[in-house]
Amino acid sequence: MSKELIIRSRSSAVDFALLKDGKLVEFHKEIEDNKFHVGDIFLAKIKKTLSGLNAAFVNVGYEKDAFLHYHDLGPKVSTLLKFIKRAGSGKVKDFSIKDYPLEPEINKDGVITDAVQANQSLLVQIIKEPISTKGPRISSELSLAGRYLVLVPFSNRVSMSQKISTREEKNRLKKLVMSIKPKGFGVIIRTVAEGKKVAELDKDLEDLYNRWVQMCKKIQKADYPSRVLSELNRASSILRDIFDDGFTGIHVDDPELLAEVQEYLQQIAPERVTIAKLFKNEVPIFEHFGIERQIKASFGRTVSMNRGAYLIVEHTEALHVIDVNSGNRSNKAKNQEDTALEVNMIAATEIARQLRLRDMGGIIVIDFIDMIKHENRKKLFEHFRKEMESDRAKHKILPPSRIGLIQMTRQRVRPEMDIKTAEPNPNINGEVEAPIVLMDKIKADLEKILANPKHKKKKIVLHLHPFIAAYVTKGLKSERTKWYFEYNKWIKVMPRDAYTYLHYRFFDGKGKVIHV
Repeated sequence: MSKELIIRSRSSAVDFALLKDGKLVEFHKEIEDNKFHVGDIFLAKIKKTLSGLNAAFVNVGYEKDAFLHYHDLGPKVSTLLKFIKRAGSGKVKDFSIKDYPLEPEINKDGVITDAVQANQSLLVQIIKEPISTKGPRISSELSLAGRYLVLVPFSNRVSMSQKISTREEKNRLKKLVMSIKPKGFGVIIRTVAEGKKVAELDKDLEDLYNRWVQMCKKIQKADYPSRVLSELNRASSILRDIFDDGFTGIHVDDPELLAEVQEYLQQIAPERVTIAKLFKNEVPIFEHFGIERQIKASFGRTVSMNRGAYLIVEHTEALHVIDVNSGNRSNKAKNQEDTALEVNMIAATEIARQLRLRDMGGIIVIDFIDMIKHENRKKLFEHFRKEMESDRAKHKILPPSRIGLIQMTRQRVRPEMDIKTAEPNPNINGEVEAPIVLMDKIKADLEKILANPKHKKKKIVLHLHPFIAAYVTKGLKSERTKWYFEYNKWIKVMPRDAYTYLHYRFFDGKGKVIHV
């Protein structure tokens, strides 16, 4: 299975598309003005505590106060509060915390007012970005994530991913990490650490420790509230979490972004730096790799699948509902039960992909086609669980209920990826202009362009919606052929999936827009 990461840079955002064998499985968007990413650490002040919620509201600089529940304080919050106070006043010079005295752990079932008070300074980490009308969800149990390890201050515990396969490998990794971890810090061993040598783990640990020290140095001079540690840029954080030996290419359309990707690859996999390449083509990068078409086909209310089956995806404030339909496919199975099983198995694979693609979170209810046999329901459940194994978001799947529904929860840490696939009707009367009318507009613009001597001898490319592009190029007496005989100029036509019906643009041979 080949994996490719396609990165498109735009003026206001950067889009990341993960392809497996050419099929879109993950889509992420980084908006430049988003200042609250999962993993960022802020020096903040507690605004008020609420005993009824057993939580506090904290000012992190967002328009809505962040929410800090008692269970997200962490057992060492008393130690952290004291450390911040001393570091802010300059009394702590050694940030290694190897000999830092620990305060007693807070009660597991305590109340918020016994642990923190209003106006106290606290280091907090974003664990869920602002969603809808809610501010960020935060935790004061800090962790610094690296490629192979996660560093946890004020702890001595070494734990590891449950996905690491064998007991022997778990024991080997635990012994290695125990021998190199700095005193005063705990470590979580990530799945990708499996099979890695001590030198790679040690370098990752050293980088994380240096990030901790640099963060602590900022505390003394920082204002309230302020970000004292940023998560890696989006490209690097995605590579940190998903990059493996299965990657065959990383394609970027921006030189500066490519440099960032190559710099991070040099740190984590120097032998694979060459797979990151600058995309140079007059066709836009998402069009070239077929991503634009897949986005429009995958994010609508109806999602088509193989052999005529389809999904209906409904979103509400409280939960998501997915309905599986067999469609009008020809029934080649021996009976209805076999048909239902076949469609359900196809649907389970597509639903696992859809959850990752849209980053759907919260409560999800799936209405598969009813099956009578218990062994078929079990087979479907096991297949769906297996398909969800590659999902990095925390999730829990319940067995099918008595009425055939599968209920699950999936962690939501960022706003759901919501892309509108329906286009507005370009005419308020409910009609669309005939292509011949649009041709008059295009021809008028083309005449203006060709009237300029600097464009007369240059290459001209017309970008259009695929339907309109087909009208322009179809047949021996096509519109494009008429233009050629009239202006003695061949116009290249480029179908664009991203364009609406009446949207068109002229470009020169270097990919720059020709303004009319």
